[in-house]
Amino acid sequence: MTLIKFIEIMAILVGAFSGFIEARRKRMDLVGVFTVAFIAAFGGGTLRDILLDRRPLFWVTHQEYAILIFVLALIASPLIRTLRQLVSERLIVIADAVGLGLFSIAGVSAALDADMPLFIASMMGVITGIFGGVLRDIVCNEVPMVFRDGKPYALCAFLGNWMFLLMGLYTNVSHDFALWSSALFISVLRLVTWKFDIQMGR
Repeated sequence: MTLIKFIEIMAILVGAFSGFIEARRKRMDLVGVFTVAFIAAFGGGTLRDILLDRRPLFWVTHQEYAILIFVLALIASPLIRTLRQLVSERLIVIADAVGLGLFSIAGVSAALDADMPLFIASMMGVITGIFGGVLRDIVCNEVPMVFRDGKPYALCAFLGNWMFLLMGLYTNVSHDFALWSSALFISVLRLVTWKFDIQMGR
């Protein structure tokens, strides 16, 4: 397994986890839990693949991803119901932050593999990072978190994406180190903006 595939799988799991939590908060049944988790896990990557004209879509190529989400939905639904008192907005924010970092870097890498220019690659990373959460919130009848609280989600992803690109261009660090450090930078920066209530344009 390549590192980028491992990162993609980790991102999918984190995205699905945020979907499980949000669906249970909305008291959805098993079908709803699976649907929301599926959208959160695959929404951003699907939009990226459509824009990059990549066929088949990444989760169609790897059907094991969809099967994994299905199995986890069967397990997660009763588990989260049991642990409902532990499910809080903080948990969703942490899951979103980790997912943002992992998905964004996976998106940049996919765009580079498709020979996209650097700026377009960075934007594809942002799209991959944020749109799973956007679609999840829309399905749950919420104004997407990325649009409603003024936090710089997209900016965190954009800066981390350029950190990854510039490390690849101008440093001698390993590709693996650039991937993990950039994903970590995005996640930590996202959590810092939430912790200290840093806002933009409000």
